[in-house]
Amino acid sequence: MSQNRAPKSGFAAEAQRKINSKYSEELAQESLEWIKEITGEPINTSGDMDNFFEVLKDGVLLCNLVNCIVEGSVKKINTSKMAFKCMENISAFLEVAKKLGVPPQETFQSVDLWERQNLNSVVICLQSLGRKAGNYGKVSIGPKEADKNVRQFSDEQLRAGQTVISLQYGSNKGATQSGINFGNTRHM
Repeated sequence: MSQNRAPKSGFAAEAQRKINSKYSEELAQESLEWIKEITGEPINTSGDMDNFFEVLKDGVLLCNLVNCIVEGSVKKINTSKMAFKCMENISAFLEVAKKLGVPPQETFQSVDLWERQNLNSVVICLQSLGRKAGNYGKVSIGPKEADKNVRQFSDEQLRAGQTVISLQYGSNKGATQSGINFGNTRHM
């Protein structure tokens, strides 16, 4: 498996360059520092793509991370370096991440990490999980998530709102189309 080789030319290479251009070394470094803080593992927290990939590719650290957030969430962590065992670890991590509240659109597919196809989506997932960690008494990263702001209106307030004409309906302030003509006028 050619994990470190990118296609040399063509459409696939261009698509991969576009995906890689979205990768943020700063966010990747922040994610790795957060993982190091939660797990206590002595990992290299450099945010460059090569290090990020090497640290996370087998899925063991990811499984340890979610087990630190919620104990026992991944029952069996495979330490084998065989591809399908590593992919199992990554899949187990993703299942737990979804259960912890990471939205499906902020997760990634196992091949995005294992085959190094889209490391940016891995960073997005870790950032999202980092925001959710605060709900489980752990250190969180990124912006604080908004709280629900439910509002209760009385029937009187709701009726009053129905009589207001919104500015979104627009106003032409007395303008008409008189005097506007396109092209020649028709002579009869």
